[in-house]
Amino acid sequence: PYATETSPPHPSPSHLMDPLERMHFTTIDYVIFALLLVASMGIGLYYALSGGRQRTTQEFLLADRSMSCLPVSLSLIATFQSAVAIVGVPAEIYTHGTQYWFIGCAYILGLLIPAHVFIPVFYRLHLTSAYQYLELRFSKPVRICGTLTFIFQTVIYMGVCVYTPALALNAVTGFDLWGAVLATGLVCTLYTTLGGLKAVIWTDVFQTIVMFAGQLAVIVVGVQQTGGLAEVWRKVWEGNRISGIDLNPDPTERYTFWTLGVGGIFLMLSLYGVNQAQVQRYLSSKTEREAIMSCYMVFPSLQVALALSCVMGLVMFARYLHQPLCVLYPQMVLYFVMDMLQDLPGLSGLFIACVFSAALSTISSAFNSLATVTLEDLIKPHCSAMTEARATLLSKGLACSYGLMCLAMAYLTHLMSDSVLQAAFKIFGMVGGPLLGIFCLGMFFPWANSTGALVGLGSGLVMAFWVGIGSIVTRTSGGPAAVSHFNCTAVQLSENITTAIGTALNSTAVQPMGLQRFYSLSFMWYSALSSFTVVITGLIVSFLTGRGELLIITIEDAIRADNLKQNLCCATPLGHRVSQQSTWAHHTQSSGLCSLVETTSKSNKTFCNKNKY
Repeated sequence: PYATETSPPHPSPSHLMDPLERMHFTTIDYVIFALLLVASMGIGLYYALSGGRQRTTQEFLLADRSMSCLPVSLSLIATFQSAVAIVGVPAEIYTHGTQYWFIGCAYILGLLIPAHVFIPVFYRLHLTSAYQYLELRFSKPVRICGTLTFIFQTVIYMGVCVYTPALALNAVTGFDLWGAVLATGLVCTLYTTLGGLKAVIWTDVFQTIVMFAGQLAVIVVGVQQTGGLAEVWRKVWEGNRISGIDLNPDPTERYTFWTLGVGGIFLMLSLYGVNQAQVQRYLSSKTEREAIMSCYMVFPSLQVALALSCVMGLVMFARYLHQPLCVLYPQMVLYFVMDMLQDLPGLSGLFIACVFSAALSTISSAFNSLATVTLEDLIKPHCSAMTEARATLLSKGLACSYGLMCLAMAYLTHLMSDSVLQAAFKIFGMVGGPLLGIFCLGMFFPWANSTGALVGLGSGLVMAFWVGIGSIVTRTSGGPAAVSHFNCTAVQLSENITTAIGTALNSTAVQPMGLQRFYSLSFMWYSALSSFTVVITGLIVSFLTGRGELLIITIEDAIRADNLKQNLCCATPLGHRVSQQSTWAHHTQSSGLCSLVETTSKSNKTFCNKNKY
């Protein structure tokens, strides 16, 4: 199955493994890979020894709110472009065609809405953790539930992000599996702990450049070895891999225009609108305008990243049009890369550095954001007398602890089966949807209360896990989605044979009915389904339980916050403690919430205090 066009048509079983055995790193490849790790460490050390030397939580967690839009935008891309995307998108294009490319349409609203809705709210409230908004808007229990949900989501995804590229690299090149896991986890933990968010952002900038360079090198060499652009286009057209706009409204279809263009918007909003890793970058900007500009600058860069991944998938298909490529999804791209670049020393190492750059940028963002929400949402409210020096030291310790936890999660991922590994990716989407829903409930519906928010969040998580786990059980029990290796063998055959086999399968396949059809919902709709469940349930419960807890801190309030500062019912501005002894909860009740309500009389002030405004 790994034969090239010049190989014999029927190689012996022993010959099948020869290409894999011949694929290995040269000295130059090891040097390039090592340079990536050393450079990342160097950036962390530089910011640990320069400037304020990470002595305050403001500097360690928010980069002193001093970043410009260019590095922030590149960091936003690096956080999104995980190693899973680098090796996964080309495999999707190779297997299912270019329909996935239409997710680029979702990038428009998926970035415009955060720029003009979420960023003004978070930035003008001077928050550190996005989940502080949930306490301002609802109550402390809602904030804690949101924080724990985010931690659960991110810890699971960290292990997958570290283990997946290490597994693929080990399977294709023989590079030591746990050596790669340890190198990635420990280096990332060190530079995140030493250099704080500044180190994370600037290493993201460096790693983004490496990612683009590695993908571009593979595409150029792949096109050249396949016979040029015209030959690549002829083969992908012959292989029926160029997809038109599929307007099929069926939500169970894997990829359609509606699935990608509409469902993808909710996925993008959960990632770029309310995810702490991205929100923290917005909050690190010098001004609100810089934060909004960084969101705008992400759009063309994401389109370039998507285009590179899709073109790589097409080149891979053209290369192996007449030979089956029967390897697992994480191994497809790396097998192709090593096959293309094994006679060009250094380029293999460059692409492997590209993959691990994506992994480093994702997990370093996770470490920093996890340390932030743990400190701000779970520890500080109970330790009001904590000094700045102790808080900074604790935040570094938290970042280091989450790094070690990442290695433990990588080991647990190693013990899972392939289907469970795919389930971990679904969990990342399933948990993001309910979080998006609870923020939308607070910002767009001023009559929603904390009871509705709690019940809505719980129902959204139940709905998401119900459909997600149901799809896994259906798939593993031999349901309609159980045909998982068809594309591995048939996708490479001639067009006529592929069409004939596909027609035969479609004619005999049993269409799912009832709950099985519900479980067949495309994973691109998970975020939309769960977020709508949160909003609808939250509104119903709020209506039934009354509006006694109404706290109006919606979008309009945040936008008008600057004008209201002159008419506060409490003199202390939001974001500063009333006293060292006051807890964060007392502060929000007596200061922060009042700063968003205009009062003009003594009775209004009394009402404000009694109702915790």
